[in-house]
Amino acid sequence: MNKIFYILLFYLLLYGSTVGAYAQEIQSDSIVKELLKEWGVHVTEHNKVKLLKSGKAKFADMFEAISQARHHIHLEYFNFRNDSIAGALFELLAEKAAEGVEVRALFDAFGNMSNNQPLKNKHLRKIRARGVEIYKFDPIRFPYVNHVLKRDHRKIVVIDGKEAYTGGMNVADYYLNGTPQVGSWRDMHMRIEGPAVSDLQRIFLKIWNEVTKQQIGGETYFPMEEDMVKSDATECVNDSVPLIDSAVQMAVSDSTKNSHLRVDRKELDTLRVGMGLLHNDVELAVVDREPGVTPKLIRHAYAASIEQAGEKIQLINPYFVPTHSIKKALKQAIKRGVVVEIMISSHSDIPFTPDASFYFAYNLVKHGARVYLYDRGFHHSKVMMVDNKFCTLGSANLNSRSLRYDYEVNAFIFDKGVTKELTDMFETDKKDSTELTGEIWKKRSPWKRFVGWFANIFAPFL
Repeated sequence: MNKIFYILLFYLLLYGSTVGAYAQEIQSDSIVKELLKEWGVHVTEHNKVKLLKSGKAKFADMFEAISQARHHIHLEYFNFRNDSIAGALFELLAEKAAEGVEVRALFDAFGNMSNNQPLKNKHLRKIRARGVEIYKFDPIRFPYVNHVLKRDHRKIVVIDGKEAYTGGMNVADYYLNGTPQVGSWRDMHMRIEGPAVSDLQRIFLKIWNEVTKQQIGGETYFPMEEDMVKSDATECVNDSVPLIDSAVQMAVSDSTKNSHLRVDRKELDTLRVGMGLLHNDVELAVVDREPGVTPKLIRHAYAASIEQAGEKIQLINPYFVPTHSIKKALKQAIKRGVVVEIMISSHSDIPFTPDASFYFAYNLVKHGARVYLYDRGFHHSKVMMVDNKFCTLGSANLNSRSLRYDYEVNAFIFDKGVTKELTDMFETDKKDSTELTGEIWKKRSPWKRFVGWFANIFAPFL
């Protein structure tokens, strides 16, 4: 009798562990999706997604799409740096405007002012004279302190309401060539086709109409609503969209006429470096942070994703000074046995914040996380992968400025193929990184360690 009892108990335990494992497998992505829906976020299906894992890939793909525009082109950026790639972009936009395409561009006034080659009023006059509508978000006026917070840090491009781009890149040459200060500039962007494009279009048109006092809208701008015919869902294949010809060719031209638009011709052969696969039938949610409307949405989405993780969390973020809820979620994830891997850069484009990032990252190492310092330039990507099942990519840094103050947008992507592509990138980038250990931490000077501690005190304002 005892033998039968123990056999039954064994099978019950085995069944229970199997069910528990299965429940855990489906738990993280399913729960996060349901939470997003409860919070009013639109989760769409049947999207096509392509990851663009370098500036070369982003600009090549985006310029090609812009060159095919027939009705409208909408752009919203933190800044357009007044350099070669921006010059090529505005040249192409002017050509499209001359064809009768509606072109609208919005950029953040503080973002423009904070880069070392800003667009000046004389540049804006020339751009507008060629048919491109371009406006500043929240121009900096006296008293200047009123304009410190609530900046537009989003990166959105929508073309004919059918294709959209979003991610972490602005418009600047350093995404192609790097900078002397930090070396190569590593970043992430993505192209979306499908119903999620309409969500990005709504975000753009709302802020555009608020800034310009126009009333742009209507069915013409939303051809990809959910009553559209569903696209065929097939396995991921290499996309064969040809290399961009007109605008980027001009940017790399050796023509003396357009010498101010030059990018080294050797870039032509590597424009496709970093272009990912075309993933079909992708489910995703566009999570928008709008101050005063959805102020906590992105940080709640991040925290919920970490809280629901059952196996592994991998994240890359350039300014890693997270808010209290995300710090707490990460520490609790480590406690329950989740593998937590974080990648930050050894070098940065700004002072002070990196020291706070190192301080907090090492604190997580002491709790059991593994932290990698990316050495091959500056990793400006803002991505997170959870349980090899879903991921997020967007404009939001894991700091208070992005999560408490600025306008931001992230895509939460519930697709194993897209997630695997990002995970593979993470694993590759580990090879160009140094793991942050106690020994590495002690090699930092006492002054640097003090600055990190001191900067961490100001984390709510960074």
